[in-house]
Amino acid sequence: MRFQDQVVVVTGASRGIGKSLAAAFAAEGARVACVATTEAGASATASELGGGAKGYACDVSSSESVEALFTAVMTDMGTPSVLVNNAGITKDTLMLRMKDEDWDRVIDVNLKGTFNCIRAVAKSMMKARYGRIVNITSVVGLHGAAGQVNYSASKAGLLGITMSVAKELGSRGITCNAVAPGFIDSDMTEALPQEFKDYVIKQAPAGRLGTPEDISPAVLFLASSEAAYMTGQCLTVDGGLFL
Repeated sequence: MRFQDQVVVVTGASRGIGKSLAAAFAAEGARVACVATTEAGASATASELGGGAKGYACDVSSSESVEALFTAVMTDMGTPSVLVNNAGITKDTLMLRMKDEDWDRVIDVNLKGTFNCIRAVAKSMMKARYGRIVNITSVVGLHGAAGQVNYSASKAGLLGITMSVAKELGSRGITCNAVAPGFIDSDMTEALPQEFKDYVIKQAPAGRLGTPEDISPAVLFLASSEAAYMTGQCLTVDGGLFL
């Protein structure tokens, strides 16, 4: 029960990695603010968790929406001890076919959304002199991927945010780290061609795609007091694919 009575905010909590993370934190005693783009999605996850979980609808790409989110969370639940920036989208296509709106929307949600959330919670964490921020990036942010210029750029940008925030807030008892999942069997990867999935399975020493539950232990570790002397780091959880 490492997070007993702590307030944990998880964005993108309606499905996949985010939903799994919300459940993992709740199982260790946290009161989880489940954030999703729709009230229905957020509330569905919160209802499954029960206890002190609560759902919140928010467009993380909008600074106004994010400010309203954290005002509501602090009023309802108290000051967050942990923020997990998991919300993300894809709009995959080859660079020469990519439309401006495909680039802009992915950057706005994945990169600006993370910035908005960190900025909104930073003051309360600084006042408490404690905080754990974990950003969910991706192996494509480390290695790139054809057809994902926008997504790769957004996830690479999260590494820069992670290191910069670690330097800015470290003296206030706040750590900021990242986790880079590999190819996870989830809604987001359903559109990948089966031949590509077969390639990943063949190349990865683990011999399989990852699951959302494979990511939770790394995130919970970084969010716990056990990782108090780790900040600005990125843990890769990819089954050894990029060894």
